[in-house]
Amino acid sequence: MDVVFKTESGVFNFRVAGVMIRNGHILIHRDRKDDAWSLPGGRVGLGEESQVALRREFKEELGVDVKIERLMFSIENFFGYNGHRFHEVGFYYQVTDDSLPLNTDEFYGLEGDRLIYRWIPIAALHEITIYPEILKTELQNISNYPKHFVVND
Repeated sequence: MDVVFKTESGVFNFRVAGVMIRNGHILIHRDRKDDAWSLPGGRVGLGEESQVALRREFKEELGVDVKIERLMFSIENFFGYNGHRFHEVGFYYQVTDDSLPLNTDEFYGLEGDRLIYRWIPIAALHEITIYPEILKTELQNISNYPKHFVVND
């Protein structure tokens, strides 16, 4: 059971995402129904460690066994989506995997055509819509220590 619940005032979501960078490019994804991009990952299950959830998500979605290097960001994100107010807590980990091809063409993962993936130059993040938006600036100059952010749209 995923750590997500709905109330009259909104939706709480516990999310984990991977920051996969190779040759100045970062892996991003989006639902085919959305215009906005995000970092690959998903919901954490109740009683599941966040790093275990992240490895599971990459295995389910892309068939790769990522190595988790370190926690980069914890982000409390407050936003509206599909008519609901969200309170999302996200852990963003630096991950590596050399088996995933690096190219600039969009591609699909193992879940059919639901999620679209793409490698994009980090320098070009300002040209796209990506959430949370703080990633556009923070990924330009990555810190050596974890950072915490609160983002309100």
